[in-house]
Amino acid sequence: MGSFHVVALEGLPEITTGQDLAALIVSSHAGLQDGDIVVVSSKAVSKAEGRVVAGDRDDVVVGETVRIVAERDGLTIVETRHGLVLAAAGVDASNVAAGSIVLLPEDPDASARALRVSLQAAVGCPLGVIVTDTAGRPWRLGQTDIAIGAAGVTPLQDLRGTPDMHGRMLEVTVPAVADEIAAAAELVMGKAAGTPVAVVRGLGHLVQEADGPGARAIVRPRGEDLFPLGSLDVVRSRRTVRSFTDAVVPREVVTAAVADAITAPAPHHTTPWRFVLVSDQRRTGLLNAMAVQWRADLRADGVDEVSIGRRIARGDVLRTAPSLVVPCLVNDGSHVYPDARRTTAEQAMFLLAMGAGIENFLVSLAARGVGSAWVSSTLFCCDVAREVLDLPTNWQPMGAVAIGYAATASTARVSREPGDFLAER
Repeated sequence: MGSFHVVALEGLPEITTGQDLAALIVSSHAGLQDGDIVVVSSKAVSKAEGRVVAGDRDDVVVGETVRIVAERDGLTIVETRHGLVLAAAGVDASNVAAGSIVLLPEDPDASARALRVSLQAAVGCPLGVIVTDTAGRPWRLGQTDIAIGAAGVTPLQDLRGTPDMHGRMLEVTVPAVADEIAAAAELVMGKAAGTPVAVVRGLGHLVQEADGPGARAIVRPRGEDLFPLGSLDVVRSRRTVRSFTDAVVPREVVTAAVADAITAPAPHHTTPWRFVLVSDQRRTGLLNAMAVQWRADLRADGVDEVSIGRRIARGDVLRTAPSLVVPCLVNDGSHVYPDARRTTAEQAMFLLAMGAGIENFLVSLAARGVGSAWVSSTLFCCDVAREVLDLPTNWQPMGAVAIGYAATASTARVSREPGDFLAER
């Protein structure tokens, strides 16, 4: 543990599609020893695997993106299907022929395992393999190499439960040793030196017989992420959810969403928002009474019973969601005008403020991993809702929000061209 050293492999040719990367490494470093860790840049692996394409870089980045985490000044930070959060999805146009773009390996851990098999067969001793890529770090300037693929190397060294030098038990210490090795190797590999492979010697205690869990084990699970949504993703990822699990949404989560909702703009320094968290008992009575009103309205419109049943069934999400909230508009503080024009404008101001509050509420829930569906139904039977929920006469129900944890993954949002919705005069 006292020391280790890192040597860059000199003299490797430019890697091209279909080349035997293991054979090239062995021929450049015939002295690979038991416990050595071979560190290879993802670009070299991708080139050998044919992950080189031609096309527009921005279009390629979109194709490799699962979600956008943040965008600023032309820089896009995204999550790839590997679970990695990287600038431009790891898509790279450097150190490659003009017009070509290198993607990340399809499965970096699988690439590491395959390379390890070939290397060990060639040299006859246990080795570790790490595939690296360059990444920035939150709240830190600059970039460093990290492990995106690993085989035969312990990616994380769990020291929790072991004593420190004073005998106190460590509680949270889990060094990401695969990342540390990747960063150390990058110091000798460089970015433009044409040395995409390095050998790390002296860390044989981290090399294991089995391939191990791979670098994927270093990716923090989404549920444990303290910052799961980036600066723009919190808005773009919100979806209407109509299928929920049975898991209960903690009241404090709903309360926190209300706290965000009431930061919306409102006219005349008023606070026109109210959010009613409906109990299960009240919910049944509310939805039954609303269904009676809706049936009566539809029958009066001449709608047949089969169609009526289908329409009412659309509101089942309000029955099945773990929680139900009814947002209400309160016009306290609105100005009174003698003419219809200004009276209508005054009401519109309050409606806009209410809409902003509801949107804040929905986005806040999404930021906390909670799904929601806003349904307009109480707007069409305000008196019924007020009576069942025992609300003041000046509270105007503005739909209902079903709340819960999504039972299925959201579908991709239909792409829309912003220019179609932006007018210039």
